[in-house]
Formats: sequence, structure tokens, C-alpha cells
Amino acid sequence: MEYDYLIKFLALGDSGVGKTSFLYQYTDGVFNARFISTVGIDFREKRLVHQYKGRNHRINLQLWDTAGQERFRSLTTAFYRDAMGFLLLFDLTNEKSFLEIRNWIEQLRMHAYCETPDIVLCGNKADLEDRRVIKEWRAKEFADKLGISYYETSAATGQNVAIVIDALLEKVMIRMESAVDKAVLPGRRGRSRDLNEPEEYSPVASSSCSC
Repeated sequence: MEYDYLIKFLALGDSGVGKTSFLYQYTDGVFNARFISTVGIDFREKRLVHQYKGRNHRINLQLWDTAGQERFRSLTTAFYRDAMGFLLLFDLTNEKSFLEIRNWIEQLRMHAYCETPDIVLCGNKADLEDRRVIKEWRAKEFADKLGISYYETSAATGQNVAIVIDALLEKVMIRMESAVDKAVLPGRRGRSRDLNEPEEYSPVASSSCSC
């Protein structure tokens, strides 16, 4: 299938919060209960049609999955600048993973394409209600202070997984529309866009893009 846009999202969060399972649930509709820690970085891909302002846009979506361990941080931060949107996950049954969100936000502000990138915060493992330690109001209040959207998700049941991706896509489409004039896009931190320069995230004629 030919596509109009190539868009890259990056999933971030502590090890064990369910990033890999979240992405597999979205792309394949399956859940693997066996925990396998991501080493370095991996990615999933999905073609979809996203409706924006009454028009259908064919999207080639690359979902990059990062390792949450500290020892891989220097490797994964190299991918921040090329991502257009960020899925920031924590585990609703793990207090530490929630407290670490501030550190992940700081990493994004330093390494992403701008200081206010498009982020959706996900409280994952919502299906484990009996083990929950982070109340919904607490996480939502925190997200509101940061000015980002918050959803409670479950990679196991699929709860809100597709909704989160659609919400992030909508944010990115809005930014791309404004970028025609002035916005900073991935790979261009601190630079204005040259409209005569080929742009990976602009509409393309076919899927023959080398990216």
C-alpha cells in the first residue's frame, strides 16, 4: 500500500512497564505474558488510514521500542530527535515507574526535536486493578501540570491502546499542518524549515521512500 506520511513514534518508560507488549497489542492484536526485556532498541510497523479534518491520510507508522534500563540510555537518546511523537508509559502497579516520569520528561526536553514535543502519558496494566498503587486522579493531576494527555491502558486486554495511538497521531497531524510555515520538526531543533528541502514527514508520492 502506498502511503502519504511516514511517522515515527518512540515508546519510553522504565523497564517492565509494558512498552513492548503495548506495541505488539497495537500492531498484532496479541499479548505475550512472558516478560522479555528489550535490548537497546527495536521497532514495529503498521500501515493505517487516519482521518484528519474530514480527509483520509494513509500512514506508514513506525513504532520504536526502547530499553528502559539505565545502561541503554545513551543509545536510545540518539533516536529521540527523529521521533515525531512519544508514548510515555508507567506501570500502575509500580510507584517507582510513576516517579521516574519526571526524569523521562527531562530527557525528552533535552534530546527531542523541541522542548515541547507531542507526548501521551499512559498508565499501563489497568487490568491489574487489585494491584494498583497509582490512583487515576493522581496520574491525571500530574499529567495536567505537565500539559500532556493521560490515558489508562492495558496491553493485556487492549484497553485504550488504539485510542492512545490515534490521539498521538492527531497531535502530530496538527503540528505537521502548522509546520508548513514555521514549526520545528525532528532533526531540525533550533532551525526553521526550508520548504525547498526534501522532508521525510511531508506527503510522498509512494512508499518508495528510502527511510
